[in-house]
Amino acid sequence: MEGARAFGVAYQVDALTLAALTKYGVNLEEASGEKHHLLPVPAVFVVGKSGVIQFEYVNPDYKVRLHPDLLLTAARILFQ
Repeated sequence: MEGARAFGVAYQVDALTLAALTKYGVNLEEASGEKHHLLPVPAVFVVGKSGVIQFEYVNPDYKVRLHPDLLLTAARILFQ
């Protein structure tokens, strides 16, 4: 979660969502070993040789993923 926080993609799970997860047998505290109730937003980052983020894709809907061809195109453009 330190990485997710540093990249600004960590979010606090609200009480209603936490209750729903528990209902489905998901125990965030047991799974993470922490009591913070944080989860990361799905994200992809391409970091340049200088250490600066050159491309990012962040979507809170975990069902919508970045197409691999777009990621490969971004990497090719950035690192040609």
